[in-house]
Amino acid sequence: MTVTAPIALVLPGFQDSGPEHWQSHWVREDPDTFRRVEQADWDHPLVGDWVAALDGAVSAAAGPVVLVAHSLGCVTVAHWAATGPAAARAVTGALLVAPADIDTAEVPELVGFRPVPLRTLPFPTTVVAGSDDPWCAPERARAFAAAWGSRYVELGPYGHINADSGLGSWPAGRTLLAELTDRS
Repeated sequence: MTVTAPIALVLPGFQDSGPEHWQSHWVREDPDTFRRVEQADWDHPLVGDWVAALDGAVSAAAGPVVLVAHSLGCVTVAHWAATGPAAARAVTGALLVAPADIDTAEVPELVGFRPVPLRTLPFPTTVVAGSDDPWCAPERARAFAAAWGSRYVELGPYGHINADSGLGSWPAGRTLLAELTDRS
């Protein structure tokens, strides 16, 4: 029996991931494997719309998928999984990088994503956090990982693990993704 490699669905956060963000590098470098989940409005996100876009992308993949989420994308994954979607059976794992603590963020556009669901996710996950992330303190990132049943990796002083972190195409992130897919 041939095992199909999963498609990696890339879920950027609030205001999308710009051209120098590691997610954008991955999509550019390997478009056959990495597919960005597009949102109708990156600047005024609505949780229902973002969850529906994720559900549609997983369903459209028509095979196994791995989720590669950043910031609000991580929170979107938690909301989507909390709805108990049938499509979740296709997810073989999720790399959840720099989850945003929107429960404490004073950003009006993000209030609709509160509260962050704290349920065990129905697939293997790894949470990766920076030790100095302005959007999520390490203690809170560890709490998300514990609640979601995730492996926790603290990356060190890389802020919000975005383009400003200077990671480029972030080879260590690709290694974390490979480790996650090898576990599932």
